[in-house]
Amino acid sequence: MRTKIVFISAILIMAVCAVLVSGCSTTETSATPTPTAAPVSATEIKVFAAGALNDVFTNISNQYEAEHPGVTVMCDFDSSPNLQTQIEQGAEADVFASAAPSFMNNLKSEGYMNNSTIGNFVSNKVALIVPKDNKANITTLKDLARPGVRIAYGASSIPISTYASQVLSKMSNNTTYGADYQKNVMRNVISNETTVNFIVSKVALDEVDAGFVYVSDVPSEYKDKVTVITIPDQFQPTIVWPIGVLKASKSPSVAQDFINYVRSPKGNATMRAYGFVPV
Repeated sequence: MRTKIVFISAILIMAVCAVLVSGCSTTETSATPTPTAAPVSATEIKVFAAGALNDVFTNISNQYEAEHPGVTVMCDFDSSPNLQTQIEQGAEADVFASAAPSFMNNLKSEGYMNNSTIGNFVSNKVALIVPKDNKANITTLKDLARPGVRIAYGASSIPISTYASQVLSKMSNNTTYGADYQKNVMRNVISNETTVNFIVSKVALDEVDAGFVYVSDVPSEYKDKVTVITIPDQFQPTIVWPIGVLKASKSPSVAQDFINYVRSPKGNATMRAYGFVPV
């Protein structure tokens, strides 16, 4: 009998231990933290863009950021030659948008661009703007050749200067304006500005009587201060603006995605709203 009691007690002790062990095991398992997904790292890309793209690229960048959480687009706006120089001197950028193919081609030949990403994204036209009060009474393109008219022109280093000169050259070859037209207009140039924005500002502030700019170059804050005089298509030069990813980009896939967005239906609609013609 004593042997039987000892045997039963041993069984009971083993059962209790099993329960206790089981309880401890359950507690340890429940205490293990549930793995969580690693947070998505933020990405920032820097876009070097011609000054004339200031308003439209600011808008497109905001749209892109809203649709791509975690991505920040930083835009630096300046004249295309200045941006080219900055890149050559080591400035970090992911995207370059130029107001003329020549500056893009320079960087391309020097090995700064990912050449397979380069393409034209918009075209543009040259226009003449005059102050709203138009004290010089400029109503036609012929009036630019009158003595005493004050004209703001682009510095020789920026694309608008080249394009405006092509316009004047074509007009001088037209009998309506005469062979001396370009020479007489250039005599009236009193300032050479390093960006198109400066030309717009001078006209809006009534510091000059007229200025050559791009059709897309009159921002909303100046629309009630200037009048645009259209230059006929027959005198317009071919203007296309290229964009591409730099080889030194730290986020080339995001940079390319931004360019794709610029050229997407949404991007094109925004470009049109600002006077550009998507390519």
